[in-house]
Amino acid sequence: MASSYKNFVNGQWVESETNSTFEVRNPAQTDELVGEYQDSGLADVEAAVEAAADAQDDWAGTPGPERGDLLKRVGTLLEQRKDETTEALVREEGKTRAEAAGEVQRAIDIFAYYGQKTRDLGGTVKSASGRNTELATRQEPLGTVALVTPWNYPIAIPAWKLAPALAAGNTAVVKPASAAPGMARVLFECLEEAGLPDGVANLVTGSGSNVGTPLVENQAIDGVSFTGSTAVGTQVAQTATDDLKRVQCEMGGKNPTVVMPSADVNEAVEIVGQGAFGTTGQSCTAASRAIVHDQIYDEFVDAMVEYAESVEIGPGLDDPDMGPHVTESELQSTLEYVEIGQDEGATLETGGERLTDGEYADGYYVEPAVFSDVDNEMRIAQEEVFGPVLAVIRANDFEDALSLANDVDYGLSASIVTQDTTEANEFLDRIEAGVAKVNEKTTGLELHVPFGGYKNSSTNTYREQGDAGLDFFTTTKTIYRNY
Repeated sequence: MASSYKNFVNGQWVESETNSTFEVRNPAQTDELVGEYQDSGLADVEAAVEAAADAQDDWAGTPGPERGDLLKRVGTLLEQRKDETTEALVREEGKTRAEAAGEVQRAIDIFAYYGQKTRDLGGTVKSASGRNTELATRQEPLGTVALVTPWNYPIAIPAWKLAPALAAGNTAVVKPASAAPGMARVLFECLEEAGLPDGVANLVTGSGSNVGTPLVENQAIDGVSFTGSTAVGTQVAQTATDDLKRVQCEMGGKNPTVVMPSADVNEAVEIVGQGAFGTTGQSCTAASRAIVHDQIYDEFVDAMVEYAESVEIGPGLDDPDMGPHVTESELQSTLEYVEIGQDEGATLETGGERLTDGEYADGYYVEPAVFSDVDNEMRIAQEEVFGPVLAVIRANDFEDALSLANDVDYGLSASIVTQDTTEANEFLDRIEAGVAKVNEKTTGLELHVPFGGYKNSSTNTYREQGDAGLDFFTTTKTIYRNY
């Protein structure tokens, strides 16, 4: 029988005031109940925020290196649990074993990184205009923050929000996505074991309407960091800024990879295929558009079809190339976009069918889909699908390819495959995306550099990760000292 898990509030594992729970099932085998979680409400949110606010002064007053030592202990404890956490992530979210292991390792590395970065916090000294004057800045915690995280990277994203928040001296309330809340729970188990003081970080599970909205609206919250869809993120940002909370939202993407004639077609197909179909296309940075020069378009499409048809699909624990969708609703959304693409006149070259036979019978599986003859005005070229669906778009030349790449409402990640240095540099200069790459897939991020998007992919306020992650969670006081 699956375990029933509690919220973590003020240093205690507690049941929700609603006395209700919700189920999480294995997307590869839906008759397997992974766990039951608290279906929390307003009273639970208020208790968590009150605990965090009460603990804020003491935590902010804790020396930075001491906070850092705790974060490093969290990373060590998580590393000791890496194998079990990897398997739990696979069972809950559906990633392949290799993808899940990489994500867990990233969370480990994030806590180690920010654990060390606490020693760099403090401020700067500037030259004053007058004599007998000291002029300096001081970094101080923002306060109590709300962290709202998605299901597609259920341990990495909570880690890259929570670690810098705690490193900077903030207290926090975390609301994970209901489709995969278990990885946040594992982080909190490690935080508890590492000796986190009561109230400093709190975990409340439940729906966006019953937990997320009242958390963002709570007047004791000083900042909100959100990752999710553009539609929800826009609402979060508008709600948070009503009472001048600091807000950071990273949202959707419609990411292109441009392929030019100088590219090796097989290498380009590998780059695009990994970006499009890795993590079942359930990444905000996934490559959903391949913009291919006319000279190699047909060759690329043929090779891309062959690649897609070679993708091994199966339960994540078997470590195939691609696992299932996380939920039935996500699967249905992908299937609807496959139908939309055909209705719009694009050619479905391969894939796009739900798999239901044999080992696929009780899971949310779909074949990776490749569309050709895609016009950039089509919905499958403009809207985020969040599934393994690739639209291959023909470009006449480099300028046309760049124009097509920028002609969307999103601007998260983009790449080009070329051996022409001028094309590569022009692309990096002119692409409208927060992440720009040459000869690399659109997915995959280093933890020590900023991450964020342009246009409707981000609120364009603060970036995440690296030093930028600490910038969001700190405020600056300027000190004038005369003597």
